[in-house]
Amino acid sequence: MTAPLDLDQLQSFCAIADCGSFTEAARRVNKTQSAVSMQIKRLEERLGHPLLTRDGRSVSLTQHGEVLYARARKMLRTNAEIMDHFSEGDLAGSIRFGVPDDYAVRLLPVILSSFQRTHPKIAVDVACMASEQLLEGMKAGKYDLVVFTQGTDQNFGELFRTEKMFWVASHGGRALSSEPMPLASGSQTCIWRTEAVEALNRVGKDYRIAYTSSNATAISSAVLSDLAVGFLPESALQPGMRVLGEEQGLPRLSDAQIALMRGSHAYGGIYDVLANHIVQSMGNLDTRVPLAEAAE
Repeated sequence: MTAPLDLDQLQSFCAIADCGSFTEAARRVNKTQSAVSMQIKRLEERLGHPLLTRDGRSVSLTQHGEVLYARARKMLRTNAEIMDHFSEGDLAGSIRFGVPDDYAVRLLPVILSSFQRTHPKIAVDVACMASEQLLEGMKAGKYDLVVFTQGTDQNFGELFRTEKMFWVASHGGRALSSEPMPLASGSQTCIWRTEAVEALNRVGKDYRIAYTSSNATAISSAVLSDLAVGFLPESALQPGMRVLGEEQGLPRLSDAQIALMRGSHAYGGIYDVLANHIVQSMGNLDTRVPLAEAAE
């Protein structure tokens, strides 16, 4: 019978894949760099294929490495679930959690406050910033879990919510009638901006980027102040905003996708408890009230 793979080797392999560095991976798994290198050598010998490509200081996955990475993650998750099942200890520890400011207003006061009441021994350190910054921070090892709003283009983003995207303007404002139409949006790396601009170009709508910010609160302020027309997910709509659509000559937008990403170490225990709480709570967020108010 074939002997099972070494989970410790798989953990080190996934850590390297996460951050693209042997040095950083060694820090994450609390081993020396030489010990991690030996683990990868033995794993490659065991599987009979190179798993990593080294180019100077950067490390990337080979085709075989990508196949293994997906399966190794599943094994690490299953292992964590088994350990949790037989564990009798109280859940305690700290989690580094990142959330886009698009959702921080709804997520922090309601969802995280209820989590802290039911799990007082788990400390959650929260960072709010743009999705692209959170994903970069995840790769750099700054976070254990992040919610991000760029769908599931990233590896191992667990899609758990979709929302309608709406064009919005200030009630009674003049931004919509301006030529060209002033637009408030995120930075050039924002996928929502890319999709909105492409949609406007398709219908030949004249516009200009009048206000740029990676901060969702700043975008909402620009809209409410009648500085520009914006586009927001349903749960981010606020009183004082007017929902716009095809009747005003604006194209339909693709739905927003919200996903959760974990570090390869962030399975089981305190991580699963927080991840499950966020997915369940945020998936059940009631957006009908903000939408009704915004559509008045």
